Amino acid sequence: MSTTDLSKYNNDWFDEGAGTFKRSIWFMINALFLINPLNPLSGIKVRLLRYFGAKVGKGVVIKPGVNIKYPWNLEVGDYTWIGERVWIDNLDKVIIGANCCLSQEALILIGNHNYKKSTFDLQISPVVLEDGVWLGARSIVTGGVTCKSHSVLAVNSVASKSLEANGIYRGNPAVKVKERIIA
Repeated sequence: MSTTDLSKYNNDWFDEGAGTFKRSIWFMINALFLINPLNPLSGIKVRLLRYFGAKVGKGVVIKPGVNIKYPWNLEVGDYTWIGERVWIDNLDKVIIGANCCLSQEALILIGNHNYKKSTFDLQISPVVLEDGVWLGARSIVTGGVTCKSHSVLAVNSVASKSLEANGIYRGNPAVKVKERIIA
């Protein structure tokens, strides 16, 4: 049995955007008020996110069980709905436009590792959801992706490349299956 030398995995360049104390307090607040399924009060969640540096518009609804890694890396536009157990793993900036819908258990996943390097370097890139985007239940958006205006990512689909405006995407990897027509 071999042991792994973890000293070669050096990602000291990564800045979490806040000190240990602030991150620790946020970890507890997140667990008590956002992740906790017994707290249905969206207004309290919005106020706490703003207090920790998130830019959150008016009329935003945050359902129970939502997990947000770093609120200081989050912007959410007006009248956006964030569904049950959505996970925003925002090691980098996540910008969510107005009138978006993030359905149950959708995941925005910013970080990955470079498996081609022996140092397994951390790779992060921002995610942008423009106005009117709909992420279906259990869909995944990876780092570096922009979901253009009013695009749709279907249930259980994975967007690892940017989505065109008004496109409906499905699968893993997600491919465009039709055009979204809004009446």
